[in-house]
Amino acid sequence: MKFRYARHTDNLKSLIEFYTKFIGLEVIGSFKNHSNYNGVFLGYQDLDWHIEFTESNGKVSHSPDEDDLLVFYLNSAEELAAIKKNAESLGIIFTISNNPYWQKNGIEIKYPDGFGVILTINPK
Repeated sequence: MKFRYARHTDNLKSLIEFYTKFIGLEVIGSFKNHSNYNGVFLGYQDLDWHIEFTESNGKVSHSPDEDDLLVFYLNSAEELAAIKKNAESLGIIFTISNNPYWQKNGIEIKYPDGFGVILTINPK
């Protein structure tokens, strides 16, 4: 089984920058004017998952709440510290997580569409 998280946005360029410069994902594919949609696939080559964001002429209407999250499990405390340092240098603001587990075990930030991203260490 493969997994794709797909969502429509009005902020495609900002999301690409956020996920590549801050999270460290790679652009693994993209398309333009496919049935009036443009899109990007973000992740890493040869894995069984990726994120897709699309844009079109239609206006997006999202209402994320504090528990609409994408969670990234990192391999080490050093990797988490490096991402946190990068976030601080880019002026990214950390969010207080609604769920106490994430507040204790990771960091949360909001990406350009207002949804939360958790970065935490893989519990193995």
